[in-house]
Amino acid sequence: MKEPMTTDQLLQGLKHYRRIARQDMLRAPETPWPAAFLKHAECRREMYVALGTYAEKHAPDDVVTHALKLYEAIPFSTGTPEHEHPELKGQENALENFFLLVGLDPKTRREARSRRPKLTPIEEAAAGS
Repeated sequence: MKEPMTTDQLLQGLKHYRRIARQDMLRAPETPWPAAFLKHAECRREMYVALGTYAEKHAPDDVVTHALKLYEAIPFSTGTPEHEHPELKGQENALENFFLLVGLDPKTRREARSRRPKLTPIEEAAAGS
């Protein structure tokens, strides 16, 4: 992080991101893939809520560490069609937005990204159904 954020600043930023996700949920019917867009926005919003809940009980640095662990656990869905894996893509997008919020060093994010698992055949099959 560039300069440490207070818990209040962190919570305020997450609240702002939740509002954007909520707006996207309302806008979903107007998109080419309404169900996928809605799921993506819902997953982003859920992630912001989870991070906010965690931030209420932990120091900002601990929240960043927690977010990095969550990020490392999300299987790669990059390169799949836009409407596939909206849950994974929504979680990934929310965490990347969070990293921007806290000013996380890009190198740290890249290192965490490099440790992420590949999609399993089961996850790939679930996207096709």
